[in-house]
Amino acid sequence: MSREELRKLPSVDELLKTETLKPLIEEYGHDNVVEAVREAMDQARKHILAGEPCPPSERLAEDARALLLRWLSPSIRPVINATGVIIHTNLGRAPLSAETRAAMEAVARGYSNLEFDLEQGRRGSRYVHAEELLTRLTGAEAALVVNNNAGAVLLVLSALARGREVVISRSQLVEIGGGFRIPDVMRQSGATLVEVGTTNRTYLRDYEEAITENTAIILRAHRSNFRITGFTHDVPLEELVELGHRHGLYVMDDLGSGALLDTSRYGLAHEPMVQESIAAGADVVCFSGDKLLGGPQGGIIVGRREIIERLKRFPLTRALRVDKTTLAGLQATLLHYIKGEAEQKVPVWRMMAAAPAELKRRAQRWARRLKRAGIEACVIEGRSTVGGGSLPGETLPTWLLALSVPSPDAAARALRSYDPPIIARIEEDLLLFDPRTVFPEEEETLLRGIVAVLTTKTPRHEEK
Repeated sequence: MSREELRKLPSVDELLKTETLKPLIEEYGHDNVVEAVREAMDQARKHILAGEPCPPSERLAEDARALLLRWLSPSIRPVINATGVIIHTNLGRAPLSAETRAAMEAVARGYSNLEFDLEQGRRGSRYVHAEELLTRLTGAEAALVVNNNAGAVLLVLSALARGREVVISRSQLVEIGGGFRIPDVMRQSGATLVEVGTTNRTYLRDYEEAITENTAIILRAHRSNFRITGFTHDVPLEELVELGHRHGLYVMDDLGSGALLDTSRYGLAHEPMVQESIAAGADVVCFSGDKLLGGPQGGIIVGRREIIERLKRFPLTRALRVDKTTLAGLQATLLHYIKGEAEQKVPVWRMMAAAPAELKRRAQRWARRLKRAGIEACVIEGRSTVGGGSLPGETLPTWLLALSVPSPDAAARALRSYDPPIIARIEEDLLLFDPRTVFPEEEETLLRGIVAVLTTKTPRHEEK
């Protein structure tokens, strides 16, 4: 039976002549279409050998077309984040302000003065473009930007402590996303890890007793993605600075998220601020550009001028350097802070500052719209989270659009197949949508997508 069905398969040339595939040859090229046809035929053969009948030629052509479009479409796509997680690591972390996006697009469009001194008419440095803004905002003497915060930590340890010891509390041996651990980064740098204290309690004497002639750095790593509670004790940064400087050591503060505004103003716990670390006397401070700062991905290093200049000359810096779009975007983001408009312009802070009353009005408006489309919807109280390894356990009050559907998992999966994909969350068998992380300009697409998915058996793509 399978042999007879196999003989019914059309040739590649026959499929290329179908109305489905003929237009694609001119648009995507003969070779690409042929490759898609052959893969579609291979899949059909496997199904036939498993006992299925030979599909019609038009079905094979459609399968080839779907394969081709999947191959030649970007795999990274915009999505609508309705989860309520503001800095969603899996969804690209911090969304960027309009001004930040425009600045990145402007320098990507053509040439720029990335490493050209316009006044002197000669080669300049890419690092000057964000340095002045960073020093003004943080109070540091100098600054350097690399590709991410793990790179920043690796660079500092490699340049200042290779072959020497770095003292750190056991309670701060953190693991960040993707399984990267502080001890592993330290080993890669060539520094020797010296653990002091216990998991829950570390005292100043623990650090002092660990200092030897080979010690280079006292490192504090902020526990930005988890919390230790109960019978605990940590040494304040000011005391570590006094101890380190008394022994001629560098004191390094790895903040991770790197807040420039006070998170406690929004009913959250106080996240250590970069300015506070510099004021406490830390010699070098590292933090991320794409978390609480709200800019593009980057690892930012601020601190004493002598250290930053040493880092700029260190060979590893070349391997970790950022490109023109990152620097342009970071500069535009930092200008929001300089101008005092970060709460209004930087999406991360705008979302944190969103008033529950306004979130409730938006959710109620969504519910009324869906009810008119025949979908049962209600609005319930809920909690949003900051996410991105920031403020663990801290939440913000919000109001959620709640849908009771026969299979929340199936509905969520169908929404992820919509164009653009819609990412919701499921709690207690309810499909939930948090307006805190949905941009106002996305509302119409969100609601149209929910209606399309929940009122038809198969998800449809939004009409362009």
